[in-house]
Amino acid sequence: MTETKKTTATKTAAKKAAPAKKATAEKATKTTVKAAPKAAAAKTPVASAKLSGAIYATGKRKDSVARVYLTPGKGNITINGEEMKKYFKRPVLQMILVQPFDVTKRDGAYDVVAMVMGGGLSGQAGAVKHGISKALEKAEPDLRKALKVAGFLTRDSRVVERKHYGFHKARRSTQFSKR
Repeated sequence: MTETKKTTATKTAAKKAAPAKKATAEKATKTTVKAAPKAAAAKTPVASAKLSGAIYATGKRKDSVARVYLTPGKGNITINGEEMKKYFKRPVLQMILVQPFDVTKRDGAYDVVAMVMGGGLSGQAGAVKHGISKALEKAEPDLRKALKVAGFLTRDSRVVERKHYGFHKARRSTQFSKR
């Protein structure tokens, strides 16, 4: 009998405590909903009217997707609202972005505005490079051969293999134990 009284008392206490948690959750949701649009608007740059005449292309690599806008200019590259050297601090990643311009000998001929999301920095750099190459091809169809020979128009489809059941990682199995 004492066990049933304890469980009943515990259930009653949980019911009394539940509305208080719910009210706090509702208040937290209301405050985050108000703050969320400002934060989202500040982080993701929207294509402005200035970019409406630009050449658009989408580049992909691993889990990253890049929306690339190409306009005639002085060679400025902007990624997610930041300068290329601030966004990609490693020189190797900066070199990857400039490769399509080096191959086609169009250094400083175009400005690039890219919005990239998903994946890591290496995948994002590859996605932007793929997008720049596709946009260059749209801008000047004569450049297709040079870009195709360099392999920049082909989407690199290598992605991380999924983890399998009974394994530590995709292919890493458990350690063998003789005894």
